[in-house]
Amino acid sequence: MTAPHIAAKAPMPVDVKAGETYFWCSCGQSKNQPFCDGSHKGSSFTPMKWTAEEDKKAFFCACKHSKNSPLCDGSHKAL
Repeated sequence: MTAPHIAAKAPMPVDVKAGETYFWCSCGQSKNQPFCDGSHKGSSFTPMKWTAEEDKKAFFCACKHSKNSPLCDGSHKAL
């Protein structure tokens, strides 16, 4: 796998907690989107570690093309 799989062409909203660390799926193969489940093993992809700075609803990238990973930047609109 050389290009990430597009899991969805929309952001995935998640209620996150301040200080908690999340591991965002960068390959798009995880069955636990937008988070890693280890499906990348054997590929060049690795999960991205992200820690929430505050309690909020975060919009995680599901198209895997965001320039602001792991958060959505609207790149899915051009796919």
